[in-house]
Amino acid sequence: MTTLTVSGRVAQVLSSYLSDVFGVMGNGNVYFLDAAEKMGLRFSPVRHEGAAIAAADAYYRTSGRLAAGTTTYGPGYTNALTALAEAVQAQIPVVLVTGDAPTSGARPQDVDQAAIAAGLGAATFTVTRDAAGAITQQAVEYALTKLTAVVLAIPYDLASLEAGDEELPEPSAPQVTDDVDRGLAQAARLLAGAKRPLILAGRGAHLTGAGPELRELADRLGALTAGTALALNLLNGEGYLGVAGGFGTATAAGLMGEADVVLVAGASLSPFTMRFGHLLGPDSTVIQIDTALQPTHPRVDLFVSADAKTAAGQILRMLDGAAAAEAWRPEARKRLAEGPAHHPGSDETPDGRLDPRSLATALDAVLPERRTVVQDGGHFVGWAPMYWNIPRPQDLVMVGTAYQAIGLGLASAVGAARAVEDGRTLVLASGDGGFLMGLADLESLITAARSAIVVIYNDAAYGAEIHQYGSQGLTEKPMLIPEVDFSGVARALGAESAIIRSLADLAALTDWIDAGAKGTFVADCRITSSVRAPWLSEWMNATRAAKAAVAG
Repeated sequence: MTTLTVSGRVAQVLSSYLSDVFGVMGNGNVYFLDAAEKMGLRFSPVRHEGAAIAAADAYYRTSGRLAAGTTTYGPGYTNALTALAEAVQAQIPVVLVTGDAPTSGARPQDVDQAAIAAGLGAATFTVTRDAAGAITQQAVEYALTKLTAVVLAIPYDLASLEAGDEELPEPSAPQVTDDVDRGLAQAARLLAGAKRPLILAGRGAHLTGAGPELRELADRLGALTAGTALALNLLNGEGYLGVAGGFGTATAAGLMGEADVVLVAGASLSPFTMRFGHLLGPDSTVIQIDTALQPTHPRVDLFVSADAKTAAGQILRMLDGAAAAEAWRPEARKRLAEGPAHHPGSDETPDGRLDPRSLATALDAVLPERRTVVQDGGHFVGWAPMYWNIPRPQDLVMVGTAYQAIGLGLASAVGAARAVEDGRTLVLASGDGGFLMGLADLESLITAARSAIVVIYNDAAYGAEIHQYGSQGLTEKPMLIPEVDFSGVARALGAESAIIRSLADLAALTDWIDAGAKGTFVADCRITSSVRAPWLSEWMNATRAAKAAVAG
């Protein structure tokens, strides 16, 4: 029988759940990384510890498969906290394998890592010598069941010691119930009687594979369909209105507001999805089906705690007769055809820089059709879902939106690049501020990616702050960034690159794609800060209204 160390036992159990580990080596995790290598796990090095978790997070969002991040204890651990908080907030299962204080007691440099994790909402599982495997299995099962990030801590003095013998239970299988809930029967009755039904799908519907059932249900009802940004094109087909919320068109939003019965499947109904209270009409009946234990928005009239796929299948079986809304889809098609689409952008701007809307439109025509898009947080966040063709929900990885963070894009692109296996090109959209925060991991992306394009919306500023606060007369000096030559930096690290000052400059990117799109290309796009994104205007208006209500 092969003798395993505590770190080896952790790696052994993890290898039955995952194949990829991202991280930075330090003396707190060096024995784990040695064991992971011997177990055949693929290790992708990153250059900042925050990238370890961000990459593992994006790997899951892209592939649906679990991954782990790893750091040393202390500063390595604390460097990973923003990415850990984003994973918790976004309900992404991911495992952070980290070193920890020795069992003999904390050293002067140690911090209470479990307490810090608890403050972020992440559970910590600390392995012991006799139960390293069982505790590792418990941590992974918790992450997968609760859809959250967990910390798996290896005390420093145990990492290289021989592990005790263990008999591990088989991993628990997901429990699926076929019970017909009274709530689903009521939902079926409401939908059958609707004249203007709408089905709104979210990431929960995508993760459970509910797309086919929800599309069939929509066809049976004659319903219109829409999705959150994280369920983009899941319900694409006849009657599809696109994205619900600030990334959608005014025409589509108007139609959603006229729905009399709305089935929300696997969506939390965030303020952005709900257009800060203006998405749905005041008289619409809202049914929410979600794995949460209670409604996630006060507009919900009927809540059913259930798996979206199973629930949609049950409702289909309960329905009887023809579609209830025969005229709803033809009316919607007519209005969508006649109504305005997204603003195409302008050829000229006050400062002579590119209009990001025109740039986004031009990029959509240039980028490879088979694409997976990773998007950092920032003012530019809407241009990809608004203007780019993104065929499947898993092809749009929006990071930072749950925790309202920027700077995770490059690290997330590393994880997505490792997950993309079918010849797709990884496309990262980032702002200059966020890109500078994560710059160390441009090298990681260049190393990891078979084919990657980085689009930097470079307005030499923190754009969201310019629009929110500069427009109020606050000093813009802290909001400005010296214009960085990202193209030069990219070439120094081994990527192809070009500065894009006009749409004609995209020819350099086109030539690279035509030559095979191998490696990494960085497009340093110099955009104007004079164009405000519609979603941000919506947010600013809602904020002003809320402040006025408090003041009044």
